[in-house]
Amino acid sequence: MDRIIELNTTIIAAASAVGKKEHEGPLGSCFDIHDEEDRYGQPSWEKCESAMQRAAMNIAIKKSGIKENEIEAIFDGDLLNQCTGSSYGMLGYEIPYFGLYGACSTAAEGIMLASIMTTHGVFRYAAAVTSSHFCSAERQYRTPVEYGSQRAPTAQWTVTGAGAFIIGPGGKVRVTAALPGIVREKGIKDASNMGAAMAPAAAETILRYVILRGGRVDDLDLVVTGDLGYEGNAILQDLLGRDRADICDRLADCGMMIYDRARQDVHSGGSGCGCSAVVLASYLLPKLESRELKKIVLVGTGALMSPLTLQQGEGIPAIAHLIELQCAE
Repeated sequence: MDRIIELNTTIIAAASAVGKKEHEGPLGSCFDIHDEEDRYGQPSWEKCESAMQRAAMNIAIKKSGIKENEIEAIFDGDLLNQCTGSSYGMLGYEIPYFGLYGACSTAAEGIMLASIMTTHGVFRYAAAVTSSHFCSAERQYRTPVEYGSQRAPTAQWTVTGAGAFIIGPGGKVRVTAALPGIVREKGIKDASNMGAAMAPAAAETILRYVILRGGRVDDLDLVVTGDLGYEGNAILQDLLGRDRADICDRLADCGMMIYDRARQDVHSGGSGCGCSAVVLASYLLPKLESRELKKIVLVGTGALMSPLTLQQGEGIPAIAHLIELQCAE
């Protein structure tokens, strides 16, 4: 059955922790905290991810005004093998933990699952957390940065950042609907072209949503993709076609928003679990809270490959999860 999941919950609070490059970008003043060394006091990039997650989680809890022991579940994931950034990051919280792997779609997936659970009374409050780090992602999926390999023009820069969201009643941004994505694979095998791998899944989810909503998008201010970047965004617009100008005119992409492409040399833009998480937490949610934006959909895009499947020459599967967000009435 293909249907939109109607929801009735809110994002009570959100927080973001980022690195130096992200702080130097166009949204730099929006983030809660940053670290000039991309380390957060840790001896490894992987441990830094865990530290960023804890920092974002602690800030989000403080902003929410609720007690840590009132949060009944954490939905968390990252890009590292077996989601170690998340499992080590959530050590110390006496809160049940659900590990996720949605790649760069993890923020949308986590918010979706937390919203379903709070809408239906399984939990009163839940959290969604995720992170990524440029150096840990390069080491796992491509080559360590010390190797000094040349980056392809279609390559994206994995965001060093973590986002945390507290979901439940009483917030200023409503989570009103969700549309889970379907795994798609279109023959892209290049780990340096995630945008091309993810764009077909994004196009399908967006068109499914529009059809299920009766074919109209007049009430949407933005259709925000997670991190297709410049390459993937261009492909998405081609896939949607000229007859869907009503959608294309509303398209935005977190990977295109977080960096200054001309000044920061990020090639095709930003990517990583942290990309949509920190842009949503620090930039989009405040615009919904202030009613500058009334209604948006976030389409979290993720490339679901592993280092092993890349080595074996497999195509890259992709997913696109959609959540519908509105300002409180």
